[in-house]
Amino acid sequence: MKNVGKKGRNSLLLVLTAFIWGIAFVAQSTGGDAVGPYTFNCIRSIIGGIVLVPVIKLLDGLHLTKKKPVSSEDWKLLLTGGIACGIALSVASNLQQMGIYMGSSAGNAGFLTACYMLIVPVLGLFLKKKCGWNVWLGIVIAVGGLYLLCIHGAFSIRFSDILLLLCALSFAVHILVIDHFAIQVDGVRMSCIQFIVSGVLSAIPMFFVDMKHSVSGIAAWAPALTEPSAWIPILYAGVLSCGVAYTLQIIGQQGVNPTVASLIMSLESVFSVLAGWVLLGEKLSGREILGCVLIFGAVVLAQVPIGERRK
Repeated sequence: MKNVGKKGRNSLLLVLTAFIWGIAFVAQSTGGDAVGPYTFNCIRSIIGGIVLVPVIKLLDGLHLTKKKPVSSEDWKLLLTGGIACGIALSVASNLQQMGIYMGSSAGNAGFLTACYMLIVPVLGLFLKKKCGWNVWLGIVIAVGGLYLLCIHGAFSIRFSDILLLLCALSFAVHILVIDHFAIQVDGVRMSCIQFIVSGVLSAIPMFFVDMKHSVSGIAAWAPALTEPSAWIPILYAGVLSCGVAYTLQIIGQQGVNPTVASLIMSLESVFSVLAGWVLLGEKLSGREILGCVLIFGAVVLAQVPIGERRK
């Protein structure tokens, strides 16, 4: 019973993660436009890591850290997990930015990125992580809901969309890496390390694309960072989307099947649309409402105990 309660709590943390990501979508779009997509990824990741440093100190001081590293083996495991998560997160985030930069529509980007829902259980089969029939059915329903929600008009695959499919694969790897390490190490410390790694790696495309790898390019790039309007979305995404939400993901995935976790986090698309409706006054069509209902229903279906799980 205690384990069921913990899984329920962790599922709610993943819902909160998806909610924060969905609300932060506007900040991510405006921030990327203001300073450049890779600059945005680099700075917000570094901010996410810095924000967690005092949190780690506070939790340690209050003796609330459950898996604080002590031995050299503990630190080795923590660093391995943090670096692996950071690499997967950086690759996924920057592939997504590249796909959008090369012309993929926002609808295609949202739909194809969320295809990690399909990739996670397939990869999980190789790791002996099986799912019940209700989870597989939930995935099919959720993909259908995402299609209704994200795709308007004809759907076609271009090179930029292939990059987004690779992004979905990277996010699936990220989820499975977290699933492997989250129960073994301190989640907040691992989250901090992953952001520093992701930020450093994102600096590479930032230099070549956003800064144009030249003195004149840097001179043209720098003024955008002096604008307060650019820092508002960067700080919002860095503190909330990175520092809070990705840390909640690591904590929330503990004890939750990675496929179910991926389904819950796909609610990000729903919350993004609802945020546009509530905050920006955007209209929701009947097709989009049906898509939201299907995704919510799929998440509920995937968590209904069946067979051995009910016992």
